[in-house]
Amino acid sequence: MVKRLLFLFISFSLFTNILAQHSKVYIADIEGEIDLGLAPYVTRVVDEAAKNDAKAIIFRINTFGGRVDAATQIKDAILNSKVKTIAFIDKRAISAGALIALSCEKIVMVPGASIGATTVVDQSGQKQSEKYQSYMRSEMRATAEKNGRRTDIAQGMVDESVVVADLNDDDKKLITLTSEEAVKFKMADTVLTSIDEVKKLYGLENAEDVIVTSNWAEKFVKFLNNPIISSLLILIGMLGIFTEIKMGVWGLPGTIAVIALALFFGSGYILQLASAFEIVIFIIGVILLLLEIFVIPGFGIVGVLGILMMIAGLFFGLVPDFVMTDYSTLSMAIVQFASVFVLAAIFIFILSKLLPKSTIWNRLILQDNIVTKSGYATRPSFDHLIGAEGTALTTLRPAGSAMINGERIDVVTEGDYINHDSEIVVKAVEGSKVVVGIKKSSTD
Repeated sequence: MVKRLLFLFISFSLFTNILAQHSKVYIADIEGEIDLGLAPYVTRVVDEAAKNDAKAIIFRINTFGGRVDAATQIKDAILNSKVKTIAFIDKRAISAGALIALSCEKIVMVPGASIGATTVVDQSGQKQSEKYQSYMRSEMRATAEKNGRRTDIAQGMVDESVVVADLNDDDKKLITLTSEEAVKFKMADTVLTSIDEVKKLYGLENAEDVIVTSNWAEKFVKFLNNPIISSLLILIGMLGIFTEIKMGVWGLPGTIAVIALALFFGSGYILQLASAFEIVIFIIGVILLLLEIFVIPGFGIVGVLGILMMIAGLFFGLVPDFVMTDYSTLSMAIVQFASVFVLAAIFIFILSKLLPKSTIWNRLILQDNIVTKSGYATRPSFDHLIGAEGTALTTLRPAGSAMINGERIDVVTEGDYINHDSEIVVKAVEGSKVVVGIKKSSTD
């Protein structure tokens, strides 16, 4: 009987040891500035850990904070985790970092670390109004309550007017706790010096470490979300659309524009900046604008509506839903968007004035560089038509056909829209291009 019990004990010990050796602990770093590019990374860590039946996720935190909307996305992902989550605060979890730390089930801090100071400020460091502080207080309070932390201290980290009696904070300052203070007031569980000690404390010393870093896709999306890069994508998209409208046929500029806008909206969708609503608005705007240019005579309400919808889709693709209550981030988006429009206007002006006369453009368009007497000519000369009058056979948007001196000729305006059957006059001949304008009456 004793031998059987001893055999069962040894077998059970070996079995549990094998299981422990095959268990996994995921380790992920949350450091530097908290931005929207970090949220997909944390979400992937949580999903992979759950899929692979990990025993725990240890988030190594060292940050001064960052965007509140990004921190909120990260907090939601951690709170929804089916795997045990542990925050290992290595030096500091300030501002948005404190919200992320509180979302974890367990909090461990290294000696000399700090947590707190989560009041909402703008880009210049100035405190935002009560509306924003109220939102952050509720986020901190709800998160602390979910994991059994003190809600009064969590709110005091946001709002200096919240008085916590046992902290002796009558001086009306934001609450920031050291490692020992956080443990004393139950905002952290213990103070340890390494992740190995954290694993030992929670019975994970035999588990395999799975260290997760950002993959290339997450880095690429984060790169695209950079204000400079996202602005360039919008600019390229706008210039490409303008070029296609001027050319009247689909080509390389339009393809490049589609790729740029797909990258802009695609990265925004992943980072929860752009939703399907913004994308649909932009696409409808493009369709309306094309209808106005190529189908509907003249230029009226359909074209204006299309342009407005395109602008709205692009702008709202720069800001998440939360930002609609965050003036600082909203103002940054306005400045970014306005800068793009100014640059686009400058480039469009340069393209419309200089490009047709440039060497590069001439290489793309067959010009009259071969004299007629050589026996090889691209087309008959139209120089004799300058000043001639005729009638527009089609609506010129700005290109189309006209009847001039009894001959059907392909013409283009200087950018104006001229209805069909309108009387026109040839104003210039530029290579293969016959430029016309509306004929002015004798009373003008």
